[in-house]
Amino acid sequence: MNEVLPFETIKRQILVKKESETSPKFGCDPTKRPIKQHLEFGIVNIDKPKGPTSHQVSAYVQQIMQINKSGHSGTLDPGVTGVLPVTISKATKVVQALLIAGKEYVGIMHLHKDVDEAALRKVCASFVGDIRQLPPIRSAVKRQERTRTIYYFEILEVNGREVLFRTGTQAGTYIRKLLHDIGRKLGTGAHMVELRRTKAGPMNESSLVTLQELSDAVWIWKNKKDETMLRKIVQPIENAVAHMPKIWVMDTTVDSVCHGAQLKIPGIVKLNAEIKEGKMVAIMTLKDELVALAYARLDARDIKKKFKGTATKTERVLMDTGVYPKIDKM
Repeated sequence: MNEVLPFETIKRQILVKKESETSPKFGCDPTKRPIKQHLEFGIVNIDKPKGPTSHQVSAYVQQIMQINKSGHSGTLDPGVTGVLPVTISKATKVVQALLIAGKEYVGIMHLHKDVDEAALRKVCASFVGDIRQLPPIRSAVKRQERTRTIYYFEILEVNGREVLFRTGTQAGTYIRKLLHDIGRKLGTGAHMVELRRTKAGPMNESSLVTLQELSDAVWIWKNKKDETMLRKIVQPIENAVAHMPKIWVMDTTVDSVCHGAQLKIPGIVKLNAEIKEGKMVAIMTLKDELVALAYARLDARDIKKKFKGTATKTERVLMDTGVYPKIDKM
């Protein structure tokens, strides 16, 4: 089986509202930003080691890069390793898009008693779908039962009482608690031995870097004046919204959104057909630069057929004002 997170199965269809071109005088391809601007709007996919907390890893990134602000995409316990996207400087505003994205983990569950493998697989399969979960006593959220979705739970190998598994879950699912509940339903008891996060939204192990590699890249950039390695390690902020439905807007619309205005339908050039009312979307320029995160006020089909009205409610502006000029200065 090759299980994937929900957004990975979507084939994005684009609905075109109007034809429009973008001027080369404003903005630029996200992969071609000047290095200092690239670092202001960047994200680093850190391979979190055992030991430090997620907050400490984020602080290490600040120290290495000599910046004042960073953020991470969801807490990992000190003993958990793997994918920890860390946003830097102005890119910290995009963390919200990663926090709500699905996550994938690979780990080892230890059963407290011997159990028939067929029974084990049956019980684990029963946890796929919506479950009720009470966060552990020591957690970052209010301790009350809530619904979480388990997208898949795949047993990779069973060795005695050790179970190697892979699971994809809704954001905010506590894996340690999930394994405890599986053990309770089995009647054997179970606990987590080891855990590694392999996906956090669009970020996965393919782009992982260590703190040492980041440190080396910064040193080479500052001392050898070579930005090649640093550009490879620090990804453009746009990569953090690769999993989200998008709306592309006219050049003349960008600056008003940057000033906090709601996106009006006449400013839209094209959009993904999967957009649903109330769901978060990414507002993009025609050069594929991230402008803002917003919540859709209409479904995509309604936006496509209407010629006036408000399409989204702006949640977080990412692009600086003035990158694209006001309409009267075009």
